[in-house]
Amino acid sequence: MINSTLGNETDNSLVSNAFGFLRLPLNFQPYDSDADWVITGVPFDMATSGRAGSRHGPAAIRQVSTNLAWESHRWPWNFKLTEKLKIVDCGDVVFAFGDAQDMSDKLQAHTEKLLAAGKKCLTFGGDHFVTLPLLRAHAKHFGKMALVHFDAHTDTYGNGSKFDHGTMFYHAPKEGLIDPTHSVQIGIRTEHDSDNGFTVLDAGQVNDRAAADIIEQVKQIVGDMPVYLTFDIDCLDPAFAPGTGTPVVGGLTSDRALKILRGLQSLNIVGMDVVEVAPAYDQSEITALAAATVALDMLYIQAAKK
Repeated sequence: MINSTLGNETDNSLVSNAFGFLRLPLNFQPYDSDADWVITGVPFDMATSGRAGSRHGPAAIRQVSTNLAWESHRWPWNFKLTEKLKIVDCGDVVFAFGDAQDMSDKLQAHTEKLLAAGKKCLTFGGDHFVTLPLLRAHAKHFGKMALVHFDAHTDTYGNGSKFDHGTMFYHAPKEGLIDPTHSVQIGIRTEHDSDNGFTVLDAGQVNDRAAADIIEQVKQIVGDMPVYLTFDIDCLDPAFAPGTGTPVVGGLTSDRALKILRGLQSLNIVGMDVVEVAPAYDQSEITALAAATVALDMLYIQAAKK
């Protein structure tokens, strides 16, 4: 299930690993590891409605993350991440080429096995459809969840398509995976149904309001429910993230998104993903770097609880 073409590094003092996220050791037996969090890539973009190419997102995020690995701790955090969290990168889910159902089944089974082993999951897409099998796995383990969703699109479009990166949050409430009344969508700036129960904080108000106000509202809406956190990189304005399949102008700055993310550390976050990086459209790796930094801060807000 997990790509095992590369072996684990055995002595990090003598070798440098440029393949795992943040040069973390690659571990192809993550279920039996002592990791708190397991990183998995999903090189899938068959559900895109715009420009294809996000199947290369996991590799781009990992590659550029070496630029973040030299710091003993990421600013503005005052501790070293790996001193508080044990993290491994287990590579990419392997599925039958061109078979979206096989990808969905394999990803869900892999995630269920990790959760059953007491691990938590940070996943790199791939297009945003990958969040639906992830939600199915998490709901089996944690029950119905709140969703905190950064995006330019609500992805609640009920067009009847089984595999579409714009329909996950149409299907998820109907399957009982998430509770829209305790869920927040941040950065939206496209047409959407305003009567489906989700709280939508559009990009205009998120840009105009204080980050602290946004954070407090999110906390009030989510409450003490288990939370799934998903970040579509097109939440950021194309000036900060051009390398994505469906860019929309008028989005968040990377600074604003990170400030909001860092304020969510008190939430009961049980799973996370970063999706929709399409490196073929990137400039100087700035989209991949933004995604890698978002992922790193996601891990830091988990470590800050310890």
